[in-house]
Amino acid sequence: MAGETSQTLDRGLRVLDVLAATPDGLTVTELATLLEVNRTIVHRLVSTLETHALVRRDDRGRLRIGLGVLQLATAVQPVLRDVATPVLRRLAEEVGATAHLTVADGDEALAVAVVEPSWTDFHVGYRVGARHLLSQGAAGKAILLARDGDPTPYVATTGELQAGARGLAAPVRGVPALEASVGIVTVDPEIDTAAVGPAVARAAAELAERLA
Repeated sequence: MAGETSQTLDRGLRVLDVLAATPDGLTVTELATLLEVNRTIVHRLVSTLETHALVRRDDRGRLRIGLGVLQLATAVQPVLRDVATPVLRRLAEEVGATAHLTVADGDEALAVAVVEPSWTDFHVGYRVGARHLLSQGAAGKAILLARDGDPTPYVATTGELQAGARGLAAPVRGVPALEASVGIVTVDPEIDTAAVGPAVARAAAELAERLA
């Protein structure tokens, strides 16, 4: 029947959600209390997730997210790049600046896709895999806008990651389990933020639609 769900799968996913949001880990009892589920059921769920390396126990016996989750997340990045590349290409060509897709990875911002404009005399080089704190640079700060529920459409920064470089980014909103931003980076001091900001926000909204 349409609308039917697996209670066991739902509980297992909730286990992962709770552990992902708890950096210090949890005991089985603490986890059962938070989930409002019998301790025996939680023990079975955790045992199953451990066999797939999605949950691990630290040296104190506390439950934490396992490396299997990292492998799954890594596998998603090529999919994100494939979907994002045409959106970023149009943005880069429109504004004449390097465009990028950045995702949250813990407390860091991770660039997973980058497209450079084809017609400019010079532009900023930005590599896939570049990392910086979410609290620094437009890309990370845009992600924090969405995380905090701030409706501000985009954020602009100057010189926070590289002297002379200007960044502008907008959060990708409304995509479950994805914290991301679309942004541009340039050294052009004449860039019109009032014009470029809405263009970046439109690109972020288009990407959200493609991923929904």
